Amino acid sequence: MNRKRIRKVVIFFTVLLLFPTVTVQAERTVYTYTYDYWGIERESPDAYQAVSTITGEEFGIGDFKDPQGLFVRENRIYVCDTANNRIVILERNGNDITLIDEFSEFTGDTSINTLNEPHDIYTTENGDMYISDTGNQRVLHLNSQYELIKTMVRPVDETIDQASDFLPMKLVADRAGRVFVLVKNYNKGYLQYDNDGNFIGYIGANEVKFNMVDYIWKMLSTKEQRAQMEQFVPTEYNNIALDQDGFIYATTSVFNENELINDKAKPIRKLNSMGTDILIKNGEYPPIGDIWWGNAAGVTGPSKFIDVTALDNDTYYAIDKTRGRIFGYDYQGNLLYGFGSLGNKQGYFQFPTALEHMGTDLLVLDSKNSGITFFTLTQYGDLINKALDEYKRGNYDISAQYWEKVLMQNGNYDLAYIGIGRSLLRKQRYKEAMEYFKIALDDDNYSKAFRLYRKEWIEENIAWIFAGFFLIIIAPLAIGKIKKIKKEVDEA
Repeated sequence: MNRKRIRKVVIFFTVLLLFPTVTVQAERTVYTYTYDYWGIERESPDAYQAVSTITGEEFGIGDFKDPQGLFVRENRIYVCDTANNRIVILERNGNDITLIDEFSEFTGDTSINTLNEPHDIYTTENGDMYISDTGNQRVLHLNSQYELIKTMVRPVDETIDQASDFLPMKLVADRAGRVFVLVKNYNKGYLQYDNDGNFIGYIGANEVKFNMVDYIWKMLSTKEQRAQMEQFVPTEYNNIALDQDGFIYATTSVFNENELINDKAKPIRKLNSMGTDILIKNGEYPPIGDIWWGNAAGVTGPSKFIDVTALDNDTYYAIDKTRGRIFGYDYQGNLLYGFGSLGNKQGYFQFPTALEHMGTDLLVLDSKNSGITFFTLTQYGDLINKALDEYKRGNYDISAQYWEKVLMQNGNYDLAYIGIGRSLLRKQRYKEAMEYFKIALDDDNYSKAFRLYRKEWIEENIAWIFAGFFLIIIAPLAIGKIKKIKKEVDEA
């Protein structure tokens, strides 16, 4: 554990000891915020603004009923209208949204050609659709004409209880045609199917949760008591998303809240092809949503993410069902901002169930108000986004210019100081970079800049260093030697 993480853990548990019960305001007045170096919540200009909310009623097809799934491909929006047993397809052009189609039936070689409580959908670039047809206990692969290509059902495998229900909830498919399925009550990770629909194993098996109290109790129990106790089993994921490079973003809301701050809970993960979590976490805190939580209007506990979406610039957003907030992170794991809340106003949520993006716009599906809310970047949010983009492209001067504009709107935004410092660091302007890192209290980057500045200073002044060494050490010795020789000559 590095020094930064140790410091944060100490601060976290110190506050818990001093204030075991944290009480926050019953009604939140700040919509957008972030956390500073000390973990103190700081009000921020809005980075996103809600521009519209749509329902099925607007398109003459009746309201959505308990919608659970949302997917975006270019300007097409696919909605799993779960309780209505249908898929609704919309198209967005600017501010105009039109109904393309809705369907609940398909054609093909199957005894049941209707949907039953579909929970998720994923479409490919050629228009193929993968649907978690939950009520029918199967995954469907349809073409764009709603013709059945193949069906994926419960695998016949010794690791799977053949007597249990097979309830596929969430899914994605990669460019190779592999399908990754999240199945309810399965805790071995995501099921994988190959391009032919054959089960080929699991990916991303969640780490086994170890509880010392349970372990000690198990050691002291009789053989019969141990037989009745549950084994230590991995917890479950609750959603899945795919980024542009084919990496899986996974969320879980089953964890010990005391393991959040030390990054053992890992509510967001980025899985490679081996199922290894490769999510970068160089921020002051792990990507866990709210740093502090208390009791407000009966809402308790930490943030619990129920969906995640990754933009093309590797920033990612996760939505929290506990308080209805969206948290944005850059590719280094720094919190950009959090925004939103529970409520009935536009931009607030009652029961968010899915999060997607269209370009830089965000779409949130709410199963309780049966609507989709669209969010667009504000000028402030756009400046942050452009600063991150330009830095990744290697345009450090331009990136720093955007960060300067961000500071004009929010002088308390530590990431802007760090962003300028990193740009200066890349340009080998180490002393200037140190000044910006010092303002943001960024110890790690400050130390890096200081080491490089010291090395640069030594290289530039090496001649003077040797000259000084000669004058201070060598010259007195030489003079002393000369005097000694002269004295010996004089006495001879």
